[in-house]
Amino acid sequence: MEIKVLGPGCPKCEQTEKIIRETVAKEGVAADVEKVTDTMEIAGYGVFGTPAVVVDGEVKSVGKIPRPEEIKQWIHTSYG
Repeated sequence: MEIKVLGPGCPKCEQTEKIIRETVAKEGVAADVEKVTDTMEIAGYGVFGTPAVVVDGEVKSVGKIPRPEEIKQWIHTSYG
């Protein structure tokens, strides 16, 4: 599983990355979590608000810090 946190490094983006890493660890799921700060790469996802979260190529969240419950749902939906 590949999870990307899209954002320039603002406090909300940092918090989003932290929550995702913690949730992935608690759920015991093998996932590569990557922080993407390149604005052109972020725009390539059609995302113009940050933070944004992309799970296995699908944009799941834009412009807010996701709740751990949302992250768990994305993980288990993608992971099966």
